[in-house]
Amino acid sequence: MSASKLTLLRVLIPFALAYFLSYLFRVVNAVIAPNLAADLQIGPADLGLLTSAYFISFAAFQLPLGLLLDRFGPRRIGAGLLVFAAAGALAFATAGDLVGLTLGRALIGLGVSSGYMAAIKAYTLWFPAHQWPRINGLHLAAGGVGALAATLPVELALRYTDWRGVFVLLAGASAAVAALIFWGVPEKRQTAAVMRLGAQLRGIGQVFTSALFWRVTPLTVISQVAFMSVYGLWSGPWLRDMAGMNRAEIAMVLFWTSTAMTTGYIVIGFMTERLNRAGIPPMTTAVWGMLLFMVIQALLMVAPASWATGLWVLFGFVGTTGVIPYPALAMSFPPQLAGRVSTGLNVLVFIAAFAAQWGIGAVIALFPVAAADRYSPQGYQASFAILLALQAVCMGWYCYFRSTDRMTPSLK
Repeated sequence: MSASKLTLLRVLIPFALAYFLSYLFRVVNAVIAPNLAADLQIGPADLGLLTSAYFISFAAFQLPLGLLLDRFGPRRIGAGLLVFAAAGALAFATAGDLVGLTLGRALIGLGVSSGYMAAIKAYTLWFPAHQWPRINGLHLAAGGVGALAATLPVELALRYTDWRGVFVLLAGASAAVAALIFWGVPEKRQTAAVMRLGAQLRGIGQVFTSALFWRVTPLTVISQVAFMSVYGLWSGPWLRDMAGMNRAEIAMVLFWTSTAMTTGYIVIGFMTERLNRAGIPPMTTAVWGMLLFMVIQALLMVAPASWATGLWVLFGFVGTTGVIPYPALAMSFPPQLAGRVSTGLNVLVFIAAFAAQWGIGAVIALFPVAAADRYSPQGYQASFAILLALQAVCMGWYCYFRSTDRMTPSLK
């Protein structure tokens, strides 16, 4: 094996495994939600709160994360944070009440908060620019495989242990990947001078006061939020209560949804690149994809239960179009601000995902619980309708600025 291929494996595999765990942790509660609710006697609002704690701690650390990665490098920061994920998983496994579960979940979110950003930092340090799209695609696919692992494999594990045992295993896996990153990834320092803290903070200010940023961000954020908050928790209860599925059937549908998501990241990324070469800008592809995603959400509200599997597979595939604006927006700023543009967008996505995942539970809790602790169909329909309305408003905001020709040409 050549030195370059060996370096690729030594850098890509450990960080891809970290991203695998990040997605597994993000999605696993969709499968174990009935067990959690039954064992701890918690309602939908509390279930949404404890699951969304992952998002708020993840978001809160994004801006400091960028500064730490520049100062100490991805190997040390990525490995160190995964220790917090291991501690959080162990705390979650041993918690006896809602407070303990929420704190454990928040620690997990903090611990996996570098799963994507540390990897991108490492890839830009070690590999030439022309290899980044291919490596980035492989990295995102690892997240999709993590989402797959949270479905049927977790369901299989629950036949031999309970949800606490699953999280003990995840704690051990997190510690093992932390060790692999720390001792397996080679060290490489930046050759360019690290920007002073004051200059970095001023750059963040430039991003958040940019009119361009706020023209594109609302649509991107709400589309990603609808995808992450529903898929990461409420897809499982929806399949139970709206489609009448048991736990094994739910795990199977979510397995295929995750497969579609993994495929979507690869296929839609390839299509976007090809369409861009043909003169169709990435944001145009993104907008049409997000419109189709809205149609799928509307169908989930009104279609018969027999459509459930097909609609959720489409949900997983088309929902990935919400990531297209990340590079499109970053490329519309000066190169030295590109990282802070992506990190700033990530902060807003994860804060909003926290609010949405909790808010969906709060809306569902407004409606009476049916027999066998099943949530009301009207609760799901009301919460999905609110998400759709927000997406429609943000789509209108984006289209208004585009039609008045106020957008940067590269984003049209």
